[in-house]
Amino acid sequence: MQSVIQKINEQYKKKQVVDVKSGDTVRVHQKIREGSKERVQIFEGLVIRTDRKGSHTSSITVRRIASGIGVEKTYLMHSPLVLKVEVTKRSKVRRNYLTYMRQRTGKSARLSGVDFDREAVNTIRDEDAEKAEEELKAKAEADHEIEAATKAKEQAAEEAKAEAAIAKHDEAKKE
Repeated sequence: MQSVIQKINEQYKKKQVVDVKSGDTVRVHQKIREGSKERVQIFEGLVIRTDRKGSHTSSITVRRIASGIGVEKTYLMHSPLVLKVEVTKRSKVRRNYLTYMRQRTGKSARLSGVDFDREAVNTIRDEDAEKAEEELKAKAEADHEIEAATKAKEQAAEEAKAEAAIAKHDEAKKE
């Protein structure tokens, strides 16, 4: 039997997240709210740390060099503000914490790449989202069909009106 805390944790966990490892180069899509506006900011960099993979508090630390200054951001994988995580490159590393990369710059900061199936890693199937998308699509099709039927009726009425006007004109010509 699950405790109350475990039930609450499971409730806020995402159904599926991308399998991110240390040494991956990732592109993180984060939702940012500034006043009343919302936008998506993309942060691309090297994953230097992964924490608590199985937990709802699992996180990754991403590092990049921006304007000559090293910037590190830590993202909670199950946060609703993290919209998407894409793995763009996978490298061969033998450690979980790549803190030594902080001192490296230029050629010494390179990691040897490993071939991987990018599509298989980055594809996440969220069944609830797929069902919602299908329902929206079906509703849009139904609305489109209703709109097309209404348009067809209006066009038929206009054509009948035009034919009646032509018939009336022809009748007036004959007399």
